[in-house]
Amino acid sequence: MHAKETALSKSSTVRSPRSWRIWATAWMVTAVFMLSNSATPLYVYWQRNIGFSNGTLTLVFAAYIVGLLLTLLFAGQLSDRFGRKTVLFPGLTAAVLACLLFATASSVTVLLTARFLSGIAVGVIVSAGMASVVDVGIPNRRQLASLAASVAMVLGAGLGPLLAGVLAVALSQPVVPIFAVELAVLATAFVVAGTLPKRRIHSRQQNNWRLHLPSVPKVNQLDLAFGIAIFAPGITATSFVLSLGPSLLAKLLHVTSPLIAGGMACIMFLTATGVQFAVKKLHVRTIFLTGASAIILSMISVAVAINASVASLIVISAVLAGAGQGLGQLGGLTLISLHVPEHRRAEANAVLNIGGYIPAAILPVCTGYLIDVMGLTIGATAFAVILSVVAVSASLFVRTRLQKE
Repeated sequence: MHAKETALSKSSTVRSPRSWRIWATAWMVTAVFMLSNSATPLYVYWQRNIGFSNGTLTLVFAAYIVGLLLTLLFAGQLSDRFGRKTVLFPGLTAAVLACLLFATASSVTVLLTARFLSGIAVGVIVSAGMASVVDVGIPNRRQLASLAASVAMVLGAGLGPLLAGVLAVALSQPVVPIFAVELAVLATAFVVAGTLPKRRIHSRQQNNWRLHLPSVPKVNQLDLAFGIAIFAPGITATSFVLSLGPSLLAKLLHVTSPLIAGGMACIMFLTATGVQFAVKKLHVRTIFLTGASAIILSMISVAVAINASVASLIVISAVLAGAGQGLGQLGGLTLISLHVPEHRRAEANAVLNIGGYIPAAILPVCTGYLIDVMGLTIGATAFAVILSVVAVSASLFVRTRLQKE
């Protein structure tokens, strides 16, 4: 009996530090994603002071996604080949440079550059950073690690705009203090990255290695297709809220407070955080289908809110969009952690995010310019209809092809 108790005690001792290490490593992801959306409550402020249209505003937002996508082409492969730290430190440095540019921005060009650099940082963190979290969870805590990586992403994405919104209301000149706080947060991410263990490269990777378009083993391609099918419309919905949400509140509903804009983004991503804990024990197929349903309901709320000028429905649509992104992301990362080999995991993360962020860049930008030409009602309604059709198609694909075990 004593021996059994001792064994249980040892098992518990091993298990607790590992859980702690998973969440500590995930803090890197949170720190970088706090930066990624900190600018959201300030867009109306910059738009007023610098002077640019809704179309230009969505271009500023899209510069972030361009930087992210270009980085995803090689960051995952370099991380799998040369180790996580080799890629993480340059990515975190790009985040620091973005902070400095945001703090001193006085033109659209500077904003575009800052957003581009923050996209590079996020591209690194969603490939090498998230893979680092799963590495810590190997061999028997992969699903916990997937949950931690996914939650860390949406938690950071929500805390960033909340912090910025609070400071924007409290201070007359909030921009420099906001990004000074972000610099302090990023300093802790450097500390976490420095504590990561070195990864040993598999010998079969040593020969004939070269950069290529990100891919996954053929046996895992369907797993990635399921993840992209739901994650892509989910993150496109949240991108719409982040890029055009403050302008919608200001122009349609006459709400100009940066705290409200930041608070809406925060609620959206806190929902994405909480819903993942709520469904973590469900089958991946159920997670995906629930996410698709949330996206469809979000787009219905957007269409009704814009056409009937109902402020509460804008917030409801943001909450549902957050749930859709969180569930698609969790399902995709779970399939990667369970089925993709370790030496291809960061590359698989890159593929998932490339598939998600391409439509997240294109559709909101097109919507912004359509709003400039055709008006708010037509532009936003067209976006809602298109994304609803995509989400319905994705749910049918998952329902028919992903079998419940």
